[in-house]
Amino acid sequence: MTKPGDGGSGNRRPLASRETGWARALTRTLARTPITPNGISQASMVAAALSGAAFWLAAGEAGVMRIVLLLAAALFCQLRLLCNLLDGMVAVEAGRGAPDGPFWNEVPDRFADILILVGAGYGAGLPELGWAAAAFAVLTAYVREMGHAVGAPVDFSGPMAKPHRMAAITAAALASTLEPLWQGDNEVLRIALLLIAIGALATALRRSARLLRHLRRPGA
Repeated sequence: MTKPGDGGSGNRRPLASRETGWARALTRTLARTPITPNGISQASMVAAALSGAAFWLAAGEAGVMRIVLLLAAALFCQLRLLCNLLDGMVAVEAGRGAPDGPFWNEVPDRFADILILVGAGYGAGLPELGWAAAAFAVLTAYVREMGHAVGAPVDFSGPMAKPHRMAAITAAALASTLEPLWQGDNEVLRIALLLIAIGALATALRRSARLLRHLRRPGA
């Protein structure tokens, strides 16, 4: 999440989980440790790499091992999101932001999207679909940050913003563990990646249209 120096609270994704008791308690605990917000951001890339690797390895496995790898992929995907939540909370709520916080706020997220979605693409046997989903996911963030750079309101709109993408791929990983019941062959992951790719492209186009409307407004 956002750290001091990159636009303030207006550039933070609105998240209900930020107001929960467990998130605030965990933030207070982390604030008492040497762990930095930037370190948490970096850990999100590690979690994403592990998720992507688990998706990839699952393609060559069957039975219990495949189920274990898919569950690991889902778990590390959610751990990535937890890191994304806590880095900003430790930086802002606990007042531990750093001058290079804006870099570590954004760049690890782009790596994380690529690592997870491309890994899922290879795991589903359609790497090109994983790369397409990853490319459009990065594009949504690019349009958002470009709008922020020119003074437009920060646009976190969907239909396939980061939380939606991660929810979709996590749900797909969990549902894929049930494929032996119908002799499935990665169709759940393929459908999820297709929906993510189409949804992320739609999101990038929607954000682009909103940005253009803002720039064309008189006095903008």
